[in-house]
Amino acid sequence: MAAQSQDLSQGVSQGVAVLALHYQNDVLHPEGKIRVGMSADSPVRGAVIAAAQALLQGARQREWPIVHVRIAFRPDYADLIQNAPIFRNVAAIGAVMDGAWGSAFYEPLGPDTARANEFVVRHRRVNAFYGTELEELLRIVNARRLVVAGVATHSVVESTVRHAVDMGYEVTVAADACASAQMVEHEASLRSMGLIAQIARGEAVFS
Repeated sequence: MAAQSQDLSQGVSQGVAVLALHYQNDVLHPEGKIRVGMSADSPVRGAVIAAAQALLQGARQREWPIVHVRIAFRPDYADLIQNAPIFRNVAAIGAVMDGAWGSAFYEPLGPDTARANEFVVRHRRVNAFYGTELEELLRIVNARRLVVAGVATHSVVESTVRHAVDMGYEVTVAADACASAQMVEHEASLRSMGLIAQIARGEAVFS
């Protein structure tokens, strides 16, 4: 029992934090407007959700801080700089409007509001650090290593991972809890990030 307790608290002493990116209704729900190309009955979608649930559960058991990052814009998109196809498409399809169902967290993967070390960050660009309080929160929880997961792998995940590595964090990508519209994009992004981060699957995320 003592050994188990020591193991579960290991993340606190090691300064590990989880970044859960874009686990939102418009991204993961069968009726979402984005769904990164995954159909409602896609086995990939179910596998990603299950892996994300396992990641969050494992982090909570180990008392690791979790930062849930959501992307959301004003209903009129006045706060959205439409300088790239990905942002123009968000406005065109009316996705992730702040305060609407689509921008809310997908219920099985939302933050646990009863925990003191779970946080929510809203952002408006690809990189979760850009223009947000994410860096400050990670300093507060004394994070030195980040476990990053989310959707899409080649977009918010890779952009955030690269920024984190440049800031000096050791980064592990929870590959099973990530997805892209096309598997080839997902795998290519993982290979690319493998040059700067650890790519882990299953329980290896917690080692």
